[in-house]
Amino acid sequence: MLFEILMVCYLLVALAIIGLVLIQQGKGAGMGASFGSGASGTLFGSSGSGNFLSRSTAVLATLFFVLSLLLGRLSSHTGEETDDWNTLEVPAVEQPVSDAPASDVPATDVPN
Repeated sequence: MLFEILMVCYLLVALAIIGLVLIQQGKGAGMGASFGSGASGTLFGSSGSGNFLSRSTAVLATLFFVLSLLLGRLSSHTGEETDDWNTLEVPAVEQPVSDAPASDVPATDVPN
């Protein structure tokens, strides 16, 4: 149950990172805003959305990395835990090998 919840969170964080990276503008896109295009009245303040988006991306990337480690740790221990003492079997008794040819060996009666 925990594994499935973490997988869903992992998928949502991955999609959020993809969305944030696509929303962000390049380094040169802010050049026009610095020459007085009224950036101080925006939702994110005069610094623009760059700091908010880059910090959000960094937080999501860290969360993505931590979830990757957790999921890797959980998936590596999904098999049955057995030790050498649980797999011991009683050795089969070996039948003595006869040196006589197969035609000399009497047939045994096998009930049907």
